[in-house]
Amino acid sequence: MTGVPASAAGGSSSARRTGPRGTSGAAQEPAERTHPGSAVDRGPAERGVTDRGAADRGSTEGGAAGRGGKIAAAAVNQASVWNVANLLTMLRLLLVPAFVALMLGNGGYDPAWRSFAWAAFAVAMITDLFDGHLARTYNLVTDFGKIADPIADKAIMGAALICLSALGDLPWWVTAVILGRELGITVLRFVVIRYGVIPASRGGKLKTLTQGIAVGMYVLALTGPLATLRFWVMAAAVVLTVATGLDYVKQAIVLRRRGIAERRAALKEMEA
Repeated sequence: MTGVPASAAGGSSSARRTGPRGTSGAAQEPAERTHPGSAVDRGPAERGVTDRGAADRGSTEGGAAGRGGKIAAAAVNQASVWNVANLLTMLRLLLVPAFVALMLGNGGYDPAWRSFAWAAFAVAMITDLFDGHLARTYNLVTDFGKIADPIADKAIMGAALICLSALGDLPWWVTAVILGRELGITVLRFVVIRYGVIPASRGGKLKTLTQGIAVGMYVLALTGPLATLRFWVMAAAVVLTVATGLDYVKQAIVLRRRGIAERRAALKEMEA
């Protein structure tokens, strides 16, 4: 009788020995594959789901890492608050109480104290010209600068006007017109900012320059022809203040109407 070779019957491994219940290792394999939770129990479909889950997790982690990297890069690229433009703005804010102290020093009518006050006012107005230019030229625009710069501008001008009116050198109605216009236009800009930004006009810049010259001349203890000249310079400043204020109101109305019309047109397109 022809026998089966030992190598074919028993194999070369002892792994095919009979198990505890007399079953061979080959017979045990299906039971092992169907063992719940085992690695070999996962079929092609489950392995695909697992692989896709791992890929999704990797994609999510990679996306989060990418977004985090962009945020970090933006934070690094953002201009520091302690840049030269903001430092000039801070200096202008500090000059406001110094100007008031000098303006009211020794009763408020001492020519020497008024000269020191004029020097502080002049430095403040000069820094107003430079900080905005530096911020735009060298990309130093920050949230702090956007808020602090207009506050500093109005603080030094308001302090000078109120001091002059309190000392009797300037009528209160002039102070009320200039400050009322400045505060009103600032509020108006915030009201219409949802529709757009009202750009600074040449008339507005000329108004600021004329106001600075006129107030500076009133701060100094001038007499004679120069005292007469400062009256006319202040009159021109008041006229420019009112005229540019009305122009800004007109621009705000046009900007608001245009914004409303564009929104209505966009809604109609969406509905269609």
